[in-house]
Amino acid sequence: MSIKFMVIASFMVIGIFCDPEPSTYKVPLPYGVQPKYVEIPHCAKNTTKSWCLEDNEYPQHEVQHALDHHYQAVVNFYKDKLAITEKSVDGLDKLNDEVYLCPSSTNYIRPLRAINVGGNWRTIINNVESYGVKYTQTARIEECEVVVGNTCPLVPSCYESKCVQKNIFHRFLVYNPQDYTFPFAIEKFKLPGSCGCVVGAFRL
Repeated sequence: MSIKFMVIASFMVIGIFCDPEPSTYKVPLPYGVQPKYVEIPHCAKNTTKSWCLEDNEYPQHEVQHALDHHYQAVVNFYKDKLAITEKSVDGLDKLNDEVYLCPSSTNYIRPLRAINVGGNWRTIINNVESYGVKYTQTARIEECEVVVGNTCPLVPSCYESKCVQKNIFHRFLVYNPQDYTFPFAIEKFKLPGSCGCVVGAFRL
């Protein structure tokens, strides 16, 4: 009788320790579920430009995890993007001596966030490594150093002239946590490409 009681008690104790408490057990989140997506990043508050070169809230770990998960598909995306855009950036590290009718400054940037042509902020894949592949995306920009609309400094005053900011469209590989199936895409972004001078009619 005592032996049966000990066996039954043993099963009761095992059952107590094996059954998880419903109130404490948490089901793991499925892949792709991310924290709430922030439409306007915090870094946008510190700049008047349409891109951020620094971002303390950049989702480095989330991006890397997604890159690892979709490695082959993203690598193909990345290679296609590089094949199209490498000619516009590679070989431009050294600028030739040229005469500009309107003064400008040229830089090579690797943005972490930027506004696409649809007016939405996007997370750009930059300085992130996945399985030995270092994802970097560089864009050449040129911005007017004078107020747009002012006369061109090197054009004689007998001609109507004004400085204009010209833009180019650049393609970036972006990360979109709202797309749980495949959170990557290649989107277009408008960036300052050159500072031009429009010369009008001769005037006395």
